[in-house]
Amino acid sequence: MIKRIENINNEFKKNGGVLKTSELKNLGLSSRQINKLMEEVVISKIKYGFYESTEYPPKEEVIIARVFPKAVIFLESALMHYSYTDRIPSAWQIAVDKHSKTSQYDIDYPIIEPYYHESKFINIGVNIVQVEGVDIRIYDRDRTICDTLRYEKKLEQEVFTNAIKRYLTDPKKNVRKLFEYAGEFNIMSKVQIYIGMWL
Repeated sequence: MIKRIENINNEFKKNGGVLKTSELKNLGLSSRQINKLMEEVVISKIKYGFYESTEYPPKEEVIIARVFPKAVIFLESALMHYSYTDRIPSAWQIAVDKHSKTSQYDIDYPIIEPYYHESKFINIGVNIVQVEGVDIRIYDRDRTICDTLRYEKKLEQEVFTNAIKRYLTDPKKNVRKLFEYAGEFNIMSKVQIYIGMWL
């Protein structure tokens, strides 16, 4: 059994600390053995169909990426990733398809706040970053600033102002892309007011 637990832990490690039931079964585990590993606190259940390793506790963004592979890290959570805000959001804000089943986002940990988007907008400006060997979908800097402008009323004034200021001084910004996204979201005049005057 020690050898088997070693194999299981290696598999968890390769997948950022999260495995699906099907992946555990591919390792030769039965449902009874999975329950026994839970009793022995080798693994614990994240939600139906997903488990985490107690040996390699996964990062919150890895859980989100593994459990909700189509979701995209969004708005204040993306601002935090790019250091455009110092404020840690109280929940992970994720963009999801408005046609997806809302019940699938019932999860105790991490705390998430889904924003339901039109399908055509979900994949605009998606960037892939790797965390613990897992692909995390997050909006790029320029799309994130468009979202900041679109959701201005939902943000605290200080968060909003800091995000715009830090974007303007970020050497990695891509203003051409920003205006391209602004056209898609129909916020060109807002981008020209807040960004255009400083460029």
